[in-house]
Amino acid sequence: MRTLPPLARFGGRLATGLRDVTSDVAALDGSGFWAVCADFEGRTVCARFAEVRPAPVPAPVPGAWRGPAPGDWLSSLDRAAYTRGVRRIRERIAAGEVYQANLCRVLSAPIAPDADVDALTALLARGNPAPYAGTIRLPEHGVEVATASPELFLRRHGRTVESGPIKGTGRTEADLLEKDFAENVMIVDLVRNDLGRVCTTGSVTVPDLCAVEKHPGLVHLVSTVGGELLPDAGWGDLLAAAFPPGSVTGAPKSSALRIIEALETAPRGPYCGGIGWVDADRGTGELAVGIRTFWLDRAAGLLRFGTGAGITWGSDPEREWHETELKAARLLAVASGDPVATEP
Repeated sequence: MRTLPPLARFGGRLATGLRDVTSDVAALDGSGFWAVCADFEGRTVCARFAEVRPAPVPAPVPGAWRGPAPGDWLSSLDRAAYTRGVRRIRERIAAGEVYQANLCRVLSAPIAPDADVDALTALLARGNPAPYAGTIRLPEHGVEVATASPELFLRRHGRTVESGPIKGTGRTEADLLEKDFAENVMIVDLVRNDLGRVCTTGSVTVPDLCAVEKHPGLVHLVSTVGGELLPDAGWGDLLAAAFPPGSVTGAPKSSALRIIEALETAPRGPYCGGIGWVDADRGTGELAVGIRTFWLDRAAGLLRFGTGAGITWGSDPEREWHETELKAARLLAVASGDPVATEP
């Protein structure tokens, strides 16, 4: 099997010429352009590239991506297990242990040994464009990720930092429920608290609350939380305060993480982690929440994809299952090469 050269694509830029790879996020406050992939479980890979140039994602090349057949995908939690998990979270809410928790499942399907995540990126850019789409291809370091994320985890420009949590999903705006708005506000409070740990007193604000955003095949409720970093706070401090993202954990975060560990049967990996770039020379960076994300598991010969939903007391187990199906449907169709799904 040919070895694919390392690269990263973010925001219309292509990074090549790998220089360094480290797990030390303090390097992001040093110099150079970095691609960052932080798994939900805490493994972080930071890759510095020598060359960065403007480059749009190329058009799909017929036959370059051979995805799984639509019926090949298997879920870490089937419908019965997922709805049972929703009921258990509602029991924890009734007991006062947690207010909201995200319950996720990982889908997996066999993939060809020569699969190139960058070829999948071309299909995603055409069939499911997203504001925080990106690619990191580091085959020798176990990171081959293509994301079509609609959600901003952290954006930094100098000392200014911003997050854009998403909570609430429907096919149309009319599908959004009171539960969705309440859930969004709950997570906004969590993100405010996270950023407040590393931002100057009084600087954390919420410029937008529960705005409706349209994306291919669905709508989301999105809020914006911003603040000014403390003078001595760097990327390490920021990630320590905010990771994993509040929108894909729950509130209180510590309780939600314990519930996630108890109910989910597969590691999330890059899904629900942080994926993006940092330009240390310019003091800027943008990390997406790793949702709508595919990653290659070479050791297992599998392509993986995660989907989930936020569970509150007002959750209906069957509705939450269908939300996870809605979030996955278009992306899986793109990855399986459905020509309708990949139409621009």
